[in-house]
Amino acid sequence: MKIINVVGARPNFIKLAPLHRAFSSEAGVCSKIVHTGQHTGLSMSDVFFRQLALPEPDYHLHINTESPTRQLADILVRFEQVLTEEQPDWVLVIGDVTSTLACALAAAQQGIRIAHVEAGLRSGDRQMPEERNRILTDALSERLFVTEQAGVQNLQREGISAHKVHLVGNVLIDALVQYRSQATELNMIGRLGLSAQSYVLVTIHRPFNVDTETSLRKVLELIETVALQKTVIFPVHPRTQANLLAFGLEGQLMDIPNVRVLEPLSYLEFLNLMENAAAVITDSGGVQEETTYLQVPCLTVRPSTERPVTLTLGTNQLISELSKDSIRQYMDALPGQMRPQMTLPGLWDGRSANRIVNILLAAHYE
Repeated sequence: MKIINVVGARPNFIKLAPLHRAFSSEAGVCSKIVHTGQHTGLSMSDVFFRQLALPEPDYHLHINTESPTRQLADILVRFEQVLTEEQPDWVLVIGDVTSTLACALAAAQQGIRIAHVEAGLRSGDRQMPEERNRILTDALSERLFVTEQAGVQNLQREGISAHKVHLVGNVLIDALVQYRSQATELNMIGRLGLSAQSYVLVTIHRPFNVDTETSLRKVLELIETVALQKTVIFPVHPRTQANLLAFGLEGQLMDIPNVRVLEPLSYLEFLNLMENAAAVITDSGGVQEETTYLQVPCLTVRPSTERPVTLTLGTNQLISELSKDSIRQYMDALPGQMRPQMTLPGLWDGRSANRIVNILLAAHYE
């Protein structure tokens, strides 16, 4: 069985690591990696491949545009050439980035079966490009691998055949389980002179939070309010950094007391900081899941989430309207939130990738 694994953005690299390892352990599987180039460079790509012991991609599509529409078009054309050359049995796509949908479309056009990891997640907000990518990719997929029960129910409502849908757990948690000890050994908190739970880790990059001056100013107000009570560690995403410069707000950020502004972090560096934080404030999807597993309080700066299990079983809370009062109330409540004892979501046990491989092998020989 030949399978092509598609990656394009930072979250994909992390989730691919356990999958590629599981595929590589099967003698009858030829597993190849295609990197679309949606995220590139040392901090956004290269360091992830190195830390996660991923091999060099078999193909690199070298997409170098920031326009999502142009990305979609360029990936379609270039990935089609890869498919024509390789003729794989399966194309495996992960998550909800532009690369996910583009490569699923290209595979569907050639009649190649598609497996979607993290299928069925729905925020209910189709204004988000990620939501549109998820819905369309799921509609094209032959095997849909789901992280939580709500995803199964979403796919059932959308009319996806039950035999295609598999609740397998979470490959992001597979990676966390495997690399957690390495992150501890790296000791990023010690390198920064921090102690456990003495700081709040902030990561904000979604367009609706950083693409207008008004929204970005609210993010800076959030950081300033949090910094009155805890040190803020703020690794700045390239998109956020570009907009800070474009709106002339970089100086305002740097002037906020008790804030440590960092370059984008590697996976192990971020994992170590996340595990030891008093809380994490984010608009990332995966961070909601990681903090749930680590039982670290998480405040998600979004009106909705496609990962509801992080709200019902996890440590996550949503905040849609940023205000100093709401942030202050959250910070005041933190001492009572520390490391709550909660039940982990089902099958978040570090073995999801093995389940996926076994299901695909069984489907291949049907």
